[in-house]
Amino acid sequence: MPTLVLASTSPARRALLEQVGLDFRCEAPGVEEQLDPAADPVAQAESLAMQKARAVAERNPGAIVIGADQVLALGGRALGKPADEAEARAQLGEMAGRSHALVSGVAVLGPGGTFVGNEETRLTVRALCPEEIEAYLATGEWQGCAGGYRVEARGLALFERIDGDWTNVLGLPMPLLLGELRRRGVPLFG
Repeated sequence: MPTLVLASTSPARRALLEQVGLDFRCEAPGVEEQLDPAADPVAQAESLAMQKARAVAERNPGAIVIGADQVLALGGRALGKPADEAEARAQLGEMAGRSHALVSGVAVLGPGGTFVGNEETRLTVRALCPEEIEAYLATGEWQGCAGGYRVEARGLALFERIDGDWTNVLGLPMPLLLGELRRRGVPLFG
């Protein structure tokens, strides 16, 4: 069985793969994530996932490499990880009382060919007062997260509704990924 490599150092993605008992290792892809707010969020998520998978696959010939990236789609614009607290404040303020989509792109490279896919989950943020936004920003959870929130932690309190795949919200849509790994002959139950 080929080595399974996750092209990510995300603790949430690592935890999802560990949860299902896969034997894998993580490797930082070293890819700079640049988003164009006007470009299609789905295409950008898939492209970034492929870039990450390719970067790691070049260093790991013969391995099955998983790349993933997440883009937030709000009002026809693509949002990524805020650069600083001011940008996180602006993103949270813009999302307050509105719905948006989290789109995860997934790429799998190696024996069995190339796979690229995506999953979309809709989230509705509560109407938030400025004090709530400031209190959340003070947690520091906004750092390194698309949209400026970490839904798997205290950020869950920001939402009034989540429709779709919970694992996608965490950054790695497992039903989609596991279907592809199973197709490649990766044993899902040891």
